[in-house]
Amino acid sequence: MIFEAVIFWTAAAIAVLSTLLAITRSNAVHALLYLIVSFLAVAVMFFMLGAPLAAALEVIIYAGAIVVLFVFVVMMFNLQAERPRPNPWTSLRTWAGPTALSAILLAEIVSVLARGGRHGLGPVPVPPRDVGLSLFSTYVLGVELAAMLLLAAVVGAYHLGSRKTASHHRLFEEPPQ
Repeated sequence: MIFEAVIFWTAAAIAVLSTLLAITRSNAVHALLYLIVSFLAVAVMFFMLGAPLAAALEVIIYAGAIVVLFVFVVMMFNLQAERPRPNPWTSLRTWAGPTALSAILLAEIVSVLARGGRHGLGPVPVPPRDVGLSLFSTYVLGVELAAMLLLAAVVGAYHLGSRKTASHHRLFEEPPQ
């Protein structure tokens, strides 16, 4: 039980540290790397609490899909274009922090799986069926609010991406010819 608690609290400390580093980085690429580490640490915490489905979804959806969208936004807006700098992806200093934190998380997961993969802090592993039932019964309001928020984000992204003129008001636009 102590081993599992140490793994959990180490992952929690890594999640807090990498989140703080993601917030305080001035370079968007560096912040994204620390954000990925934060998502991975939260996945380890879910796994240790007996929710392997939530851990897998954390890695697939957040650390995979959403961070890829963030990378596309950074590439599309080219936020670092004003300041000429060397390529931020190739610097060893860029990768040192996220690599060290990720190596700690990897060592934790390997040590848990080597011991049989038990989830010591949660009462029992939660099956996916129970997760689905609770999401669409007990927590249906939260699911619906998250869906509306995502829909608003998609509409806003479409609006920002499809703007053809620099005008922000229809009275200032040039008439069509």
